[in-house]
Amino acid sequence: MIRRQQRIPMRDMASMPAEDRETVEKNAMNGKLFNIFKVLANHPKLVKRWTPFAGHILSKQTLPFRDREILILRIGWLNQAEYEFAQHELIARRGGFTDQDIERIKQGPKGGWNEHEAALVQAADDLFENSVVSDATWATLAKSYWTEQMMDAVFTVGQYNLVSWALNSFGVPLDDFLPGARK
Repeated sequence: MIRRQQRIPMRDMASMPAEDRETVEKNAMNGKLFNIFKVLANHPKLVKRWTPFAGHILSKQTLPFRDREILILRIGWLNQAEYEFAQHELIARRGGFTDQDIERIKQGPKGGWNEHEAALVQAADDLFENSVVSDATWATLAKSYWTEQMMDAVFTVGQYNLVSWALNSFGVPLDDFLPGARK
């Protein structure tokens, strides 16, 4: 992963108008506001409009947890998005991913996956490299996915590609609880 210099500071939440602060603080988890939201707090109107979509992709979509995390981790890895990969590696491990799973994410579609999971990794690669899921990858995923799942797979990669770009460009530092965080 490439460490990037922080370009946009974390916003002092106490200095924000109450309405804007509430908009941003709705994204706290277990009372903790992650660094991504402290940086995004510099643009509360964006946070207000983006988070419903991000929330759908993260927790309300049709893909199983494992499939979603494979897609997120792979696009995060392809973008060398340290923050994205670290956050979702932690989430994935809490959901049962092993060290081997994480290493296979890095290796790509030929990393020893079953056919379905290899197609998920390939879908992320296809979208990253060509902006379209190849016909072969589509056909493999369509064996077990219905239309909404196919759409959610593409939107998951797109959402986390966008987030990876933002995190990388803004230089959002790792949260202190993540491995590799600078203390």
